[in-house]
Amino acid sequence: MTNTTPSISEQNYGSSHLLGWLWREYMRKHLPVLMIAVFFMVLEGSMLGALSWMMQPMFDDVFVAGNRGMLIWVGVALIVIFVVRAFSSVFQKVLLTRIAQMTAAALRIDILEQMMKQDGAFHQAHPPGFLIQRVQSDVNAVGDVWRAVITGAGRDLIGLVVLLGVAISVDPVWALLAFVGIPLLVMPAAMAQRYVRRHAREARDLGADLSTRLDEVFHGIVQIKLNALEQYQSRQYRALTEQFVRTEVRAAFGGAAIPSMIDIMSGIGFMAVILYGGSEIIAGEKTIGQFMTFFTAMGFAFDPLRRLGAISGLWQVAAAAIERIKELLDTPLALSSAENPVPAPTGTPDIALDNVTLAYGETTVLTGLNVIAEAGKTTALVGASGAGKSTIFNLLTRLVDPQQGSVKVGGIEASEIALDDLRNLFSVVTQEALLFDESLRENILLGRTDVTEERLKEVLDAAFVSDFLDKLPKGLDTAVGPRGSALSGGQRQRVVIARALLRNTPILLLDEATSALDAQSEHVVQDALEKLSAGRTTIVIAHRLSTIREADKIVVMDRGRVVDQGTHTDLLDRGGIYADLYRLQFKDGKAVVDVSQSKALGPQFDAAPSTRPGLLNRLKRSLFG
Repeated sequence: MTNTTPSISEQNYGSSHLLGWLWREYMRKHLPVLMIAVFFMVLEGSMLGALSWMMQPMFDDVFVAGNRGMLIWVGVALIVIFVVRAFSSVFQKVLLTRIAQMTAAALRIDILEQMMKQDGAFHQAHPPGFLIQRVQSDVNAVGDVWRAVITGAGRDLIGLVVLLGVAISVDPVWALLAFVGIPLLVMPAAMAQRYVRRHAREARDLGADLSTRLDEVFHGIVQIKLNALEQYQSRQYRALTEQFVRTEVRAAFGGAAIPSMIDIMSGIGFMAVILYGGSEIIAGEKTIGQFMTFFTAMGFAFDPLRRLGAISGLWQVAAAAIERIKELLDTPLALSSAENPVPAPTGTPDIALDNVTLAYGETTVLTGLNVIAEAGKTTALVGASGAGKSTIFNLLTRLVDPQQGSVKVGGIEASEIALDDLRNLFSVVTQEALLFDESLRENILLGRTDVTEERLKEVLDAAFVSDFLDKLPKGLDTAVGPRGSALSGGQRQRVVIARALLRNTPILLLDEATSALDAQSEHVVQDALEKLSAGRTTIVIAHRLSTIREADKIVVMDRGRVVDQGTHTDLLDRGGIYADLYRLQFKDGKAVVDVSQSKALGPQFDAAPSTRPGLLNRLKRSLFG
């Protein structure tokens, strides 16, 4: 399967650049704790050198010479070495884990904050699974590898230097022979590192695809069951998983190749030392104790050398993750507050969109749009799906900015108001009724701590939430489940309305908040919405025309333009698209079709009713087969 996860950037950063960025932004603040950890790493690493150094007196003075007086001192020295090594190992691992976790936490918070500031186009291009992979898996990889790199650069590198010092002190020629195979490693190791990094980057993208697929499956599980798509989704996920496994195995092969090359080099070196040094021992030029000290030092040295080689491959995996993280954090914000914002309007403001043009890529959504919503009145937006109604909401709340024209709130350009101040003017109630997996109380308060119980009760009563509180096991403290799944559709809508009432903003945006409800729930929610909209500048997206007959003004949209506007009565008297929509929705006083389905009719709406024989029959065939 082709990897379709969008890439933010194809830029490859050098290792030094990535390490420098990680140090400057996240690690430098932990320098005091890091220095303490390094001290314990020095102790742990140097104990290996001390242990290898003890081999010469143990063999020459105790075992060969038979000096019993030295035996107790050698034994005590060995105990001290192992005790110091044990305690220093514990302390440095705990301190490094603390630094790694705090660094990972700071990275996650910064990534989340940066992604929440991005506009809608960014989130359309980067699905949730892709972003979750960046926040979770990539950051985890960075934390694990950073701890390994610090350990390698600290304990292993220090231990290697000390052990090499011991080996050189015994015989510099033996030490040189032990590393005779190093030049053979340079080119293969460099190739292996590039191989690992390339496949690690591919694995990161495939991991994002897997997360996206899981997100879609679990959120669409009802539709999957209803359409018998279990096998199809399973095949899709299996194909992605198999590709991911292949890529991970290739990356693991490259990572394992580097320490394996060191093993081969170690074998060549040891063979050279045994051939050369063995002849010296036989000739009596070197002692058994000297050889055991050298052999122990080099044996200990090759172990941290292998770990350093493994870290080299592991770092390439982390580098692929850090690249993605840095690219996310460096992604410029398409929308931001003005440098010198003006105060938000006070009171109940009006809204004006003047000659607004907006396109997403090559798709034009709005063209020369002009809409005025008068202060304190209700303005309804009507039109087929794709007419641009929801886009107006996005413009008003600055989820997107127009390419041309102006959007004014209370006579002030929306872009000149600080983003937080602008959005604090709006309460939005949509048909989705998104709730968080928290208690009912938290879903209404949304973190506010200044709300009294009396005020909260007023809001619950006004939104008719009090009507079903007694049926919940823990009342307001009942968990509503993922996306509010523990509540019915009507209950979720009432919770969202209570949230909007509590915000008490001067502008209300309603995106057909009752379209998905049954008749009884719709009646209750509609009453709550009427209370909510009283005294506020209200804009309503309407699919059911019965809900907006009392609106102060109805704006009829088609293909991103305003084609008519007026009151319900005026629009019916004039005929045109609104009158046609209304006649289609109501036949003998009964609803026939939702306006959102009117796009199925195509250009026939432009004709008068008398010229459209059999239109309703064609509509029924279009909708129901």
